[in-house]
Amino acid sequence: MKPMSCHDQEHPAELAAATSSTGFDWLEDSLSFLAADVDIAGGYGWWCNPAAAQQDDIGSVVAHTLSPPAPLPTSSSPLAHASPSIASPVVSSPSEPSSKKRKSPAHRASGHSSSNQRRRAERDRPGGGGNGKKGGSKGGGAGSDRDTRWAEQLLNPCAAAVEAGNLSRAQHLFYVLGELASFSGDANHRLAAHGLHALSRRLPAAVGPAAAASVRVPPCERPAPAFAGAEPRLFRASLIRFHEVSPWFALPNALANAAIARAAAAGAPRPLHVVDLGVSHGVQWPTLLESLTRMPGGRAPPSVRLTVVAAGTPPAPFSASPPGYDFSPHLLRYAKSINLPLAISRAACLDSVHSLAAPGEALVVCLQFRLGHTTADERARILNKVRGLNPELVVLSEVDGGGVDGTAAGGFAARLELLWRFLESTSAAFKGRDGEERRLLEAEAGTSVAAAEVAGEGRDAWRERMAAAGFEEAAFGDEAVESARSLLRKYDGGWEMSAPAGSAGAVALRWKAQPVSFCSLWRPACSA
Repeated sequence: MKPMSCHDQEHPAELAAATSSTGFDWLEDSLSFLAADVDIAGGYGWWCNPAAAQQDDIGSVVAHTLSPPAPLPTSSSPLAHASPSIASPVVSSPSEPSSKKRKSPAHRASGHSSSNQRRRAERDRPGGGGNGKKGGSKGGGAGSDRDTRWAEQLLNPCAAAVEAGNLSRAQHLFYVLGELASFSGDANHRLAAHGLHALSRRLPAAVGPAAAASVRVPPCERPAPAFAGAEPRLFRASLIRFHEVSPWFALPNALANAAIARAAAAGAPRPLHVVDLGVSHGVQWPTLLESLTRMPGGRAPPSVRLTVVAAGTPPAPFSASPPGYDFSPHLLRYAKSINLPLAISRAACLDSVHSLAAPGEALVVCLQFRLGHTTADERARILNKVRGLNPELVVLSEVDGGGVDGTAAGGFAARLELLWRFLESTSAAFKGRDGEERRLLEAEAGTSVAAAEVAGEGRDAWRERMAAAGFEEAAFGDEAVESARSLLRKYDGGWEMSAPAGSAGAVALRWKAQPVSFCSLWRPACSA
Protein backbone atom coordinates (compact mmCIF):
# COMPACT_ATOMS: atom_id res chain seq x y z
CA MET A 1 0.00 0.00 0.00
CA LYS A 2 1.07 3.55 -0.54
CA PRO A 3 2.46 5.15 2.65
CA MET A 4 0.37 8.03 3.87
CA SER A 5 2.01 11.43 3.83
CA CYS A 6 1.14 14.19 6.24
CA HIS A 7 -1.14 15.59 3.59
CA ASP A 8 -3.18 12.40 3.39
CA GLN A 9 -5.94 11.32 5.73
CA GLU A 10 -6.83 7.68 6.47
CA HIS A 11 -10.18 6.45 7.76
CA PRO A 12 -10.34 4.59 9.83
CA ALA A 13 11.46 -17.71 34.14
CA GLU A 14 8.03 -17.40 35.94
CA LEU A 15 7.60 -13.82 34.90
CA ALA A 16 8.10 -14.74 31.28
CA ALA A 17 5.66 -17.60 31.46
CA ALA A 18 3.06 -15.56 33.30
CA THR A 19 3.32 -12.65 30.88
CA SER A 20 2.82 -14.81 27.83
CA SER A 21 0.04 -17.05 29.11
CA THR A 22 -2.53 -16.71 31.88
CA GLY A 23 -1.75 -13.10 32.63
CA PHE A 24 -3.80 -11.87 29.68
CA ASP A 25 -6.58 -14.48 29.60
CA TRP A 26 -8.88 -11.98 31.30
CA LEU A 27 -8.95 -9.89 28.12
CA GLU A 28 -8.61 -12.51 25.42
CA ASP A 29 -11.79 -11.33 23.71
CA SER A 30 -10.23 -7.91 23.09
CA LEU A 31 -8.32 -8.99 20.00
CA SER A 32 -11.06 -10.72 18.03
CA PHE A 33 -12.47 -7.62 16.38
CA LEU A 34 -9.22 -6.32 14.92
CA ALA A 35 -8.48 -6.63 11.23
CA ALA A 36 -5.27 -8.21 10.03
CA ASP A 37 -2.17 -6.06 9.86
CA VAL A 38 -1.36 -4.51 6.52
CA ASP A 39 2.04 -4.86 4.91
CA ILE A 40 3.79 -1.62 4.16
CA ALA A 41 5.31 -1.53 0.70
CA GLY A 42 6.04 1.00 -1.91
CA GLY A 43 8.24 4.03 -2.26
CA TYR A 44 7.84 7.29 -0.40
CA GLY A 45 6.15 10.08 -2.27
CA TRP A 46 8.51 12.97 -1.78
CA TRP A 47 8.75 15.02 -4.91
CA CYS A 48 12.05 15.74 -6.59
CA ASN A 49 13.47 16.88 -9.90
CA PRO A 50 14.88 14.33 -12.39
CA ALA A 51 18.48 14.77 -11.21
CA ALA A 52 17.55 14.17 -7.59
CA ALA A 53 15.38 11.24 -8.67
CA GLN A 54 18.39 9.52 -10.19
CA GLN A 55 20.45 10.21 -7.08
CA ASP A 56 17.65 8.95 -4.81
CA ASP A 57 19.50 9.94 -1.64
CA ILE A 58 17.69 11.61 1.27
CA GLY A 59 21.06 12.19 2.93
CA SER A 60 22.02 14.58 0.14
CA VAL A 61 18.69 16.35 0.49
CA VAL A 62 19.32 16.93 4.18
CA ALA A 63 22.90 18.03 3.58
CA HIS A 64 21.76 20.49 0.92
CA THR A 65 18.96 21.80 3.09
CA LEU A 66 21.23 22.35 6.07
CA SER A 67 24.13 23.87 4.12
CA PRO A 68 25.16 27.25 5.55
CA PRO A 69 22.68 29.75 4.14
CA ALA A 70 23.26 33.30 3.12
CA PRO A 71 22.19 35.88 5.74
CA LEU A 72 18.45 35.59 6.11
CA PRO A 73 16.14 38.58 5.92
CA THR A 74 14.43 39.65 9.10
CA SER A 75 11.12 40.48 7.43
CA SER A 76 8.09 39.50 9.46
CA SER A 77 6.82 37.60 6.43
CA PRO A 78 8.79 34.47 5.58
CA LEU A 79 7.26 34.50 2.12
CA ALA A 80 8.45 37.94 1.18
CA HIS A 81 12.01 36.85 0.37
CA ALA A 82 13.38 33.54 -0.85
CA SER A 83 17.05 32.92 -0.25
CA PRO A 84 18.52 31.01 -3.24
CA SER A 85 21.22 29.51 -1.04
CA ILE A 86 18.70 27.52 1.00
CA ALA A 87 16.20 26.68 -1.70
CA SER A 88 16.10 22.92 -1.92
CA PRO A 89 15.82 21.37 -5.40
CA VAL A 90 13.66 18.57 -4.02
CA VAL A 91 10.75 20.57 -2.67
CA SER A 92 8.31 22.99 -4.14
CA SER A 93 8.81 26.66 -3.66
CA PRO A 94 7.10 28.01 -0.52
CA SER A 95 5.09 30.31 -2.76
CA GLU A 96 3.79 27.45 -4.90
CA PRO A 97 0.24 26.40 -4.04
CA SER A 98 -0.13 22.89 -2.73
CA SER A 99 -2.55 22.09 -5.58
CA LYS A 100 0.32 22.52 -8.06
CA LYS A 101 2.57 20.25 -6.06
CA ARG A 102 0.14 17.34 -6.05
CA LYS A 103 -1.81 17.40 -9.30
CA SER A 104 -1.99 13.63 -9.74
CA PRO A 105 -0.08 10.42 -9.08
CA ALA A 106 1.45 10.75 -12.53
CA HIS A 107 2.71 14.22 -11.70
CA ARG A 108 4.29 12.95 -8.48
CA ALA A 109 6.09 10.18 -10.31
CA SER A 110 7.66 12.44 -12.97
CA GLY A 111 11.33 11.63 -13.44
CA HIS A 112 10.83 8.04 -12.22
CA SER A 113 10.48 5.01 -14.45
CA SER A 114 8.20 2.18 -13.33
CA SER A 115 11.23 -0.04 -12.80
CA ASN A 116 12.82 2.57 -10.56
CA GLN A 117 9.60 2.73 -8.57
CA ARG A 118 9.54 -1.02 -8.13
CA ARG A 119 13.17 -1.07 -7.00
CA ARG A 120 12.51 1.74 -4.54
CA ALA A 121 9.38 0.01 -3.24
CA GLU A 122 11.29 -3.20 -2.58
CA ARG A 123 14.24 -1.42 -1.05
CA ASP A 124 12.10 0.81 1.15
CA ARG A 125 9.87 -2.03 2.31
CA PRO A 126 10.38 -2.58 6.07
CA GLY A 127 12.70 -5.52 6.43
CA GLY A 128 13.70 -5.30 2.78
CA GLY A 129 17.11 -4.62 1.34
CA GLY A 130 18.57 -1.18 1.17
CA ASN A 131 21.50 1.03 1.94
CA GLY A 132 20.25 2.17 5.32
CA LYS A 133 19.08 5.53 4.09
CA LYS A 134 15.39 4.75 4.21
CA GLY A 135 14.87 1.66 6.16
CA GLY A 136 17.33 -1.16 5.61
CA SER A 137 17.53 -2.03 9.29
CA LYS A 138 15.51 -4.68 11.07
CA GLY A 139 11.92 -3.82 11.56
CA GLY A 140 11.90 -0.95 9.10
CA GLY A 141 13.98 1.43 11.20
CA ALA A 142 16.69 3.62 9.75
CA GLY A 143 19.43 2.28 11.98
CA SER A 144 20.96 3.68 15.11
CA ASP A 145 23.74 5.53 13.28
CA ARG A 146 23.06 9.24 13.65
CA ASP A 147 24.18 9.80 10.05
CA THR A 148 21.10 7.92 8.86
CA ARG A 149 18.71 9.70 11.23
CA TRP A 150 17.90 12.49 8.84
CA ALA A 151 14.59 13.44 10.50
CA GLU A 152 16.36 14.72 13.62
CA GLN A 153 18.82 16.62 11.43
CA LEU A 154 15.88 18.59 10.04
CA LEU A 155 13.60 18.80 13.07
CA ASN A 156 16.17 20.09 15.57
CA PRO A 157 17.25 23.08 13.42
CA CYS A 158 13.57 23.76 12.74
CA ALA A 159 12.84 23.79 16.48
CA ALA A 160 15.81 26.12 17.05
CA ALA A 161 14.55 28.45 14.30
CA VAL A 162 11.06 28.48 15.82
CA GLU A 163 12.35 29.31 19.29
CA ALA A 164 14.66 32.02 17.88
CA GLY A 165 11.84 33.56 15.84
CA ASN A 166 13.77 32.99 12.58
CA LEU A 167 10.64 32.66 10.48
CA SER A 168 12.37 32.42 7.11
CA ARG A 169 14.49 29.49 8.22
CA ALA A 170 11.53 27.85 9.97
CA GLN A 171 9.38 28.30 6.85
CA HIS A 172 11.93 26.59 4.63
CA LEU A 173 12.41 23.66 7.01
CA PHE A 174 8.66 23.28 7.43
CA TYR A 175 8.34 22.79 3.69
CA VAL A 176 11.17 20.30 3.48
CA LEU A 177 9.70 18.34 6.38
CA GLY A 178 6.25 18.49 4.82
CA GLU A 179 7.58 16.75 1.71
CA LEU A 180 9.36 13.98 3.62
CA ALA A 181 7.07 13.32 6.58
CA SER A 182 4.72 10.34 6.67
CA PHE A 183 2.92 8.62 9.53
CA SER A 184 3.24 5.26 7.78
CA GLY A 185 6.80 5.26 6.44
CA ASP A 186 9.92 4.05 8.19
CA ALA A 187 11.03 5.40 11.57
CA ASN A 188 12.60 8.50 10.02
CA HIS A 189 9.48 9.42 8.06
CA ARG A 190 7.25 8.85 11.07
CA LEU A 191 9.54 10.85 13.35
CA ALA A 192 9.46 13.71 10.84
CA ALA A 193 5.65 13.57 10.85
CA HIS A 194 5.31 13.59 14.65
CA GLY A 195 7.93 16.31 15.00
CA LEU A 196 6.28 18.50 12.36
CA HIS A 197 2.94 17.99 14.09
CA ALA A 198 4.46 19.13 17.40
CA LEU A 199 6.30 22.13 15.97
CA SER A 200 3.23 23.37 14.11
CA ARG A 201 1.47 23.58 17.48
CA ARG A 202 4.46 25.12 19.21
CA LEU A 203 4.83 27.93 16.65
CA PRO A 204 2.11 30.33 17.91
CA ALA A 205 3.33 30.14 21.51
CA ALA A 206 6.95 30.66 20.47
CA VAL A 207 6.59 33.60 18.06
CA GLY A 208 3.11 34.93 18.79
CA PRO A 209 -0.15 34.39 16.88
CA ALA A 210 0.41 37.24 14.42
CA ALA A 211 3.87 36.11 13.33
CA ALA A 212 2.78 32.48 13.27
CA ALA A 213 -0.05 33.37 10.88
CA SER A 214 2.54 34.46 8.31
CA VAL A 215 4.15 31.00 8.23
CA ARG A 216 2.55 28.42 5.98
CA VAL A 217 2.84 25.09 7.77
CA PRO A 218 2.05 21.95 5.75
CA PRO A 219 -1.03 20.15 7.10
CA CYS A 220 0.13 17.28 9.27
CA GLU A 221 -2.73 15.74 11.22
CA ARG A 222 -2.17 12.36 12.81
CA PRO A 223 -4.23 9.62 11.09
CA ALA A 224 -5.05 8.02 14.46
CA PRO A 225 -6.15 9.60 17.74
CA ALA A 226 -4.06 9.42 20.88
CA PHE A 227 -5.21 7.44 23.91
CA ALA A 228 -7.84 9.92 25.10
CA GLY A 229 -9.70 9.73 21.78
CA ALA A 230 -9.38 6.00 21.13
CA GLU A 231 -12.15 3.45 20.90
CA PRO A 232 -12.06 1.58 24.25
CA ARG A 233 -11.78 -1.94 22.84
CA LEU A 234 -8.98 -0.94 20.47
CA PHE A 235 -7.28 0.87 23.34
CA ARG A 236 -7.38 -2.23 25.54
CA ALA A 237 -6.27 -4.56 22.76
CA SER A 238 -3.40 -2.24 21.84
CA LEU A 239 -2.09 -2.19 25.40
CA ILE A 240 -2.13 -5.98 25.60
CA ARG A 241 -0.51 -6.39 22.20
CA PHE A 242 2.22 -3.89 23.06
CA HIS A 243 3.11 -5.81 26.23
CA GLU A 244 3.32 -8.98 24.17
CA VAL A 245 5.70 -7.60 21.53
CA SER A 246 7.73 -4.92 23.36
CA PRO A 247 9.41 -4.66 26.78
CA TRP A 248 9.01 -0.86 26.86
CA PHE A 249 6.50 -1.17 29.71
CA ALA A 250 6.39 -4.93 30.16
CA LEU A 251 9.88 -5.22 31.70
CA PRO A 252 9.46 -2.45 34.31
CA ASN A 253 6.02 -3.89 35.14
CA ALA A 254 7.47 -7.36 35.61
CA LEU A 255 10.20 -6.05 37.90
CA ALA A 256 7.65 -4.05 39.90
CA ASN A 257 5.42 -7.12 40.28
CA ALA A 258 8.33 -9.25 41.44
CA ALA A 259 9.25 -6.65 44.08
CA ILE A 260 5.64 -6.33 45.25
CA ALA A 261 5.21 -10.10 45.53
CA ARG A 262 8.44 -10.33 47.51
CA ALA A 263 7.25 -7.63 49.91
CA ALA A 264 3.90 -9.41 50.33
CA ALA A 265 5.71 -12.64 51.25
CA ALA A 266 7.75 -11.02 54.04
CA GLY A 267 6.54 -11.90 57.54
CA ALA A 268 3.12 -13.27 58.37
CA PRO A 269 0.46 -13.15 55.63
CA ARG A 270 -1.40 -9.80 55.71
CA PRO A 271 -3.55 -7.73 53.37
CA LEU A 272 -1.69 -6.10 50.46
CA HIS A 273 -2.51 -2.54 49.37
CA VAL A 274 -1.00 -1.34 46.08
CA VAL A 275 -1.27 2.34 45.13
CA ASP A 276 -1.12 2.55 41.35
CA LEU A 277 0.32 5.81 40.09
CA GLY A 278 1.28 4.45 36.70
CA VAL A 279 0.34 3.99 33.07
CA SER A 280 -0.57 0.30 32.82
CA HIS A 281 -4.36 0.85 32.78
CA GLY A 282 -4.80 -2.47 34.53
CA VAL A 283 -2.63 -4.55 32.20
CA GLN A 284 0.16 -4.83 34.79
CA TRP A 285 -1.91 -6.47 37.50
CA PRO A 286 -3.15 -9.89 36.29
CA THR A 287 0.38 -11.32 36.42
CA LEU A 288 0.85 -9.94 39.95
CA LEU A 289 -2.42 -11.45 41.16
CA GLU A 290 -1.58 -14.80 39.61
CA SER A 291 1.90 -14.82 41.17
CA LEU A 292 0.44 -14.06 44.62
CA THR A 293 -1.65 -17.23 44.46
CA ARG A 294 1.48 -19.30 43.73
CA MET A 295 3.41 -18.31 46.83
CA PRO A 296 4.82 -21.37 48.62
CA GLY A 297 3.54 -22.41 52.03
CA GLY A 298 0.19 -20.68 51.73
CA ARG A 299 1.72 -17.24 52.17
CA ALA A 300 -0.63 -15.50 49.75
CA PRO A 301 -2.10 -12.29 51.20
CA PRO A 302 -5.61 -12.81 52.54
CA SER A 303 -6.81 -9.91 50.40
CA VAL A 304 -5.53 -7.34 47.90
CA ARG A 305 -6.59 -3.73 47.51
CA LEU A 306 -5.69 -1.72 44.40
CA THR A 307 -6.03 2.08 44.56
CA VAL A 308 -5.71 3.79 41.19
CA VAL A 309 -4.70 7.46 41.36
CA ALA A 310 -6.12 9.72 38.63
CA ALA A 311 -3.94 10.76 35.73
CA GLY A 312 -3.93 14.46 36.56
CA THR A 313 -4.05 17.49 34.28
CA PRO A 314 -2.33 17.54 31.91
CA PRO A 315 -1.69 13.79 31.99
CA ALA A 316 1.74 12.32 31.30
CA PRO A 317 2.17 10.46 28.00
CA PHE A 318 0.46 7.04 28.11
CA SER A 319 -1.45 7.89 31.30
CA ALA A 320 -4.71 9.02 29.65
CA SER A 321 -7.49 6.61 28.78
CA PRO A 322 -10.57 7.02 26.58
CA PRO A 323 -13.97 7.80 28.06
CA GLY A 324 -15.78 4.62 28.92
CA TYR A 325 -12.69 2.54 29.51
CA ASP A 326 -12.77 0.64 32.81
CA PHE A 327 -10.55 -2.35 33.49
CA SER A 328 -12.04 -3.01 36.94
CA PRO A 329 -14.77 -5.50 35.96
CA HIS A 330 -12.32 -7.62 33.96
CA LEU A 331 -9.73 -7.62 36.72
CA LEU A 332 -12.27 -8.39 39.42
CA ARG A 333 -13.60 -11.36 37.43
CA TYR A 334 -10.06 -12.63 36.93
CA ALA A 335 -9.27 -12.33 40.66
CA LYS A 336 -12.45 -14.24 41.48
CA SER A 337 -11.49 -17.00 39.06
CA ILE A 338 -8.22 -17.56 40.94
CA ASN A 339 -9.85 -17.25 44.37
CA LEU A 340 -8.05 -14.08 45.41
CA PRO A 341 -10.16 -11.42 47.19
CA LEU A 342 -9.61 -8.13 45.36
CA ALA A 343 -11.00 -4.63 45.90
CA ILE A 344 -10.42 -1.75 43.48
CA SER A 345 -10.86 1.90 44.42
CA ARG A 346 -9.98 5.16 42.73
CA ALA A 347 -8.45 8.31 44.20
CA ALA A 348 -8.47 11.77 42.70
CA CYS A 349 -5.06 12.47 44.26
CA LEU A 350 -2.58 11.07 46.75
CA ASP A 351 -4.21 12.97 49.58
CA SER A 352 -7.24 10.67 49.25
CA VAL A 353 -5.15 7.53 49.75
CA HIS A 354 -4.88 8.13 53.51
CA SER A 355 -8.61 7.59 53.96
CA LEU A 356 -8.48 4.37 51.92
CA ALA A 357 -5.66 2.75 53.88
CA ALA A 358 -6.42 0.18 56.58
CA PRO A 359 -4.34 -0.84 59.61
CA GLY A 360 -2.11 -3.83 59.18
CA GLU A 361 -1.84 -3.59 55.39
CA ALA A 362 1.44 -3.96 53.51
CA LEU A 363 1.39 -0.67 51.58
CA VAL A 364 3.28 -0.43 48.28
CA VAL A 365 3.33 2.62 45.99
CA CYS A 366 4.01 1.99 42.30
CA LEU A 367 5.21 5.14 40.48
CA GLN A 368 5.43 4.18 36.82
CA PHE A 369 6.26 6.82 34.18
CA ARG A 370 4.05 9.53 35.63
CA LEU A 371 6.47 12.10 37.07
CA GLY A 372 8.81 12.64 34.12
CA HIS A 373 6.70 15.41 32.58
CA THR A 374 6.07 17.33 35.79
CA THR A 375 8.07 20.30 36.98
CA ALA A 376 10.79 19.95 39.60
CA ASP A 377 8.51 21.47 42.25
CA GLU A 378 5.67 19.11 41.38
CA ARG A 379 7.99 16.10 41.55
CA ALA A 380 9.22 17.11 45.00
CA ARG A 381 5.65 17.70 46.20
CA ILE A 382 4.40 14.31 44.96
CA LEU A 383 7.36 12.41 46.40
CA ASN A 384 6.89 14.11 49.76
CA LYS A 385 3.24 13.02 49.75
CA VAL A 386 4.32 9.46 48.95
CA ARG A 387 6.75 9.57 51.85
CA GLY A 388 3.92 10.80 54.08
CA LEU A 389 2.02 7.57 53.36
CA ASN A 390 4.91 5.70 55.01
CA PRO A 391 4.86 2.85 52.48
CA GLU A 392 6.87 -0.29 52.97
CA LEU A 393 8.05 -0.13 49.37
CA VAL A 394 8.09 2.31 46.46
CA VAL A 395 8.73 1.24 42.87
CA LEU A 396 9.91 4.09 40.64
CA SER A 397 10.15 3.62 36.87
CA GLU A 398 10.98 6.54 34.63
CA VAL A 399 12.38 7.46 31.26
CA ASP A 400 16.16 7.66 31.40
CA GLY A 401 16.36 11.11 29.90
CA GLY A 402 19.88 12.07 30.88
CA GLY A 403 20.53 15.78 31.01
CA VAL A 404 19.65 18.51 28.52
CA ASP A 405 20.82 22.07 28.16
CA GLY A 406 17.65 23.49 29.72
CA THR A 407 16.51 25.41 26.64
CA ALA A 408 13.23 24.77 24.85
CA ALA A 409 15.07 23.54 21.75
CA GLY A 410 17.28 21.30 23.91
CA GLY A 411 14.25 19.77 25.62
CA PHE A 412 12.66 19.19 22.22
CA ALA A 413 15.80 17.43 20.97
CA ALA A 414 15.87 15.13 24.01
CA ARG A 415 12.20 14.19 23.62
CA LEU A 416 12.70 13.68 19.90
CA GLU A 417 15.58 11.28 20.50
CA LEU A 418 13.49 9.21 22.90
CA LEU A 419 10.62 9.13 20.39
CA TRP A 420 13.08 7.88 17.76
CA ARG A 421 13.87 4.89 19.99
CA PHE A 422 10.17 4.25 20.50
CA LEU A 423 9.36 4.38 16.80
CA GLU A 424 12.34 2.30 15.72
CA SER A 425 11.79 -0.35 18.40
CA THR A 426 8.07 -0.43 17.68
CA SER A 427 8.79 -1.07 14.01
CA ALA A 428 10.85 -4.06 15.09
CA ALA A 429 8.20 -5.20 17.58
CA PHE A 430 5.46 -5.21 14.95
CA LYS A 431 7.79 -6.67 12.30
CA GLY A 432 7.49 -3.54 10.21
CA ARG A 433 3.75 -4.00 9.82
CA ASP A 434 1.30 -1.12 10.01
CA GLY A 435 -2.02 -1.45 11.79
CA GLU A 436 -4.50 0.21 14.13
CA GLU A 437 -2.72 -0.93 17.29
CA ARG A 438 0.68 0.43 16.29
CA ARG A 439 -0.77 3.70 15.03
CA LEU A 440 -2.59 4.28 18.30
CA LEU A 441 0.52 3.59 20.38
CA GLU A 442 2.68 5.83 18.22
CA ALA A 443 0.10 8.62 18.24
CA GLU A 444 0.22 8.59 22.05
CA ALA A 445 4.03 8.44 22.07
CA GLY A 446 4.09 11.41 19.72
CA THR A 447 2.29 13.56 22.28
CA SER A 448 5.49 13.56 24.36
CA VAL A 449 7.29 15.70 21.77
CA ALA A 450 4.76 18.50 22.16
CA ALA A 451 4.83 18.30 25.97
CA ALA A 452 5.81 21.27 28.10
CA GLU A 453 9.49 22.11 28.18
CA VAL A 454 10.38 19.93 31.15
CA ALA A 455 13.93 18.65 31.08
CA GLY A 456 14.27 14.88 31.21
CA GLU A 457 16.27 13.54 34.12
CA GLY A 458 18.53 10.52 34.32
CA ARG A 459 18.92 7.99 37.11
CA ASP A 460 21.38 10.08 39.10
CA ALA A 461 19.00 13.03 39.29
CA TRP A 462 16.13 10.77 40.38
CA ARG A 463 18.35 9.15 42.99
CA GLU A 464 19.08 12.56 44.51
CA ARG A 465 15.41 13.48 44.39
CA MET A 466 14.30 10.28 46.13
CA ALA A 467 16.96 10.68 48.81
CA ALA A 468 15.82 14.26 49.41
CA ALA A 469 12.27 12.96 49.93
CA GLY A 470 13.45 10.53 52.62
CA PHE A 471 13.96 7.25 50.74
CA GLU A 472 16.90 4.88 50.40
CA GLU A 473 17.48 2.58 47.43
CA ALA A 474 16.90 -1.16 47.76
CA ALA A 475 17.84 -4.20 45.67
CA PHE A 476 15.45 -6.21 43.54
CA GLY A 477 17.11 -9.53 44.32
CA ASP A 478 18.88 -11.97 42.02
CA GLU A 479 15.77 -14.02 41.32
CA ALA A 480 13.76 -11.04 40.10
CA VAL A 481 16.61 -9.80 37.91
CA GLU A 482 17.19 -13.22 36.33
CA SER A 483 13.48 -13.62 35.69
CA ALA A 484 13.49 -10.21 33.99
CA ARG A 485 16.41 -11.28 31.81
CA SER A 486 14.47 -14.38 30.84
CA LEU A 487 11.48 -12.24 29.94
CA LEU A 488 13.62 -9.93 27.80
CA ARG A 489 14.77 -12.83 25.63
CA LYS A 490 11.31 -13.15 24.09
CA TYR A 491 11.61 -9.70 22.51
CA ASP A 492 13.66 -8.29 19.64
CA GLY A 493 17.43 -8.68 19.93
CA GLY A 494 17.96 -4.91 19.98
CA TRP A 495 16.87 -4.81 23.63
CA GLU A 496 19.23 -5.24 26.58
CA MET A 497 19.16 -4.59 30.32
CA SER A 498 21.74 -4.02 33.01
CA ALA A 499 21.52 -4.37 36.77
CA PRO A 500 24.01 -4.02 39.64
CA ALA A 501 25.15 -7.44 40.83
CA GLY A 502 23.57 -8.24 44.19
CA SER A 503 23.34 -4.66 45.40
CA ALA A 504 20.86 -1.81 45.51
CA GLY A 505 20.43 0.02 42.26
CA ALA A 506 18.21 0.54 39.26
CA VAL A 507 17.68 -1.94 36.44
CA ALA A 508 18.23 -0.13 33.14
CA LEU A 509 16.52 -0.91 29.84
CA ARG A 510 18.27 0.02 26.58
CA TRP A 511 17.45 -0.11 22.90
CA LYS A 512 20.50 -0.61 20.64
CA ALA A 513 22.78 0.40 23.54
CA GLN A 514 20.90 3.68 24.05
CA PRO A 515 19.07 4.34 27.36
CA VAL A 516 15.30 4.09 27.39
CA SER A 517 14.16 3.71 31.01
CA PHE A 518 15.06 2.44 34.45
CA CYS A 519 13.19 0.69 37.24
CA SER A 520 14.28 1.26 40.85
CA LEU A 521 13.21 0.13 44.30
CA TRP A 522 12.99 2.34 47.41
CA ARG A 523 12.19 2.08 51.12
CA PRO A 524 11.73 4.84 53.72
CA ALA A 525 15.15 5.77 55.06
CA CYS A 526 15.74 4.76 58.67
CA SER A 527 17.12 8.20 59.52
CA ALA A 528 14.23 10.07 57.90
